[in-house]
Amino acid sequence: VQLQASGGGLVQAGGSLRLSCAASGRTFSSYDVGWFRQAPGKEREGVACISADAQSTYRADAVKGRFTISKNRAKNTVYLQLNSLKPEDTAVYYCAAWQSGPWCPRGPDGMDYWGKGTQVTVSS
Repeated sequence: VQLQASGGGLVQAGGSLRLSCAASGRTFSSYDVGWFRQAPGKEREGVACISADAQSTYRADAVKGRFTISKNRAKNTVYLQLNSLKPEDTAVYYCAAWQSGPWCPRGPDGMDYWGKGTQVTVSS
């Protein structure tokens, strides 16, 4: 499976972005998918997750009420909608997929696949 993350950019505080994580080579149907982010000098942290059947989602406390994770099965793509962005949301955002292992919240270790990151920069 190859994951392609896209949709990052530069926005002002309060703005919105939609990140996409497109899978090729295999469907997401049997994988849990998560979004992680890493700011300069900080560890990679989990942001949101969606289960393989899309029946369960998780969002970290820092983004609850602002970020939404969703899945489009037909497009084999997982989205992360980022609203009410804050400067502290500035980071490189990565998507990852796994078939076994703990549900969220979880750390970045043990993922089966990672996408290349997409930069999100929020100006004040």
